[in-house]
Amino acid sequence: MTGDLDALVADTVDGFAATVVLLRDGELGVEVLLAERPHRGSFADAWVFPGGAVDRADAAGGAIDDEAAARRAAVRETREEVGLELDADELVPFSHWTPPPGSPKRLRTWFFAARVPDGELVLAPDEVVAVQWIRPVDVLARHAEGRIRLWPPTWVTVHGLSHAASVDEALAELASGEIRPYVSRYNKDRTAVIWQEDDEFAADADADAGREGARVSSGDAPDASDAPRNRHRLTMDRLPWVYLNTF
Repeated sequence: MTGDLDALVADTVDGFAATVVLLRDGELGVEVLLAERPHRGSFADAWVFPGGAVDRADAAGGAIDDEAAARRAAVRETREEVGLELDADELVPFSHWTPPPGSPKRLRTWFFAARVPDGELVLAPDEVVAVQWIRPVDVLARHAEGRIRLWPPTWVTVHGLSHAASVDEALAELASGEIRPYVSRYNKDRTAVIWQEDDEFAADADADAGREGARVSSGDAPDASDAPRNRHRLTMDRLPWVYLNTF
């Protein structure tokens, strides 16, 4: 990557947001809670994790773009959308997403994970059409079949959880690593989202035209003889989407 990551993360956005990956141990493995958005507004018709924008009240007099404000927003949005009460101190931050320039509403978003607390799901009808507990591998399979709509951060997050054997294992792994930044941009024809480690991130979109390298399905390693030197991207020109990370 060229350029400084701090400068990339500090660029202008429309606001800030927080989302929570709620986890439980199901009969066949770890499950995540996905919520279907209404047919209008932000993320229309998409299946997403509970969450939303950080507001001034969440900042509590401090910075609106820091982790403390995001934790409060995550707790509030989860309560408002699905009726569950989280402990802000128990949220595990694991990633930080900056949408590509040109996105309709560019909110830099903190991603947290948590074990689902006790309580009954109560849906906000103006924000959530339906919810479902589902294994990460089944999320990816349904998306590959065109049965559900996902956005790249949701897809990549679910992909990363697909190998977890239990909630304890998933949370321990997420807590053991650094909070991973995903600074995003589209490629020239908007068929892929590229992140900052990718060699094409700061280059002209046509500098590597035709050199996509090996296409690999989720979880597969690229062929070393064909793979570009540094690639971190999600190709979305057809189903199934193809995640390529050479790191």
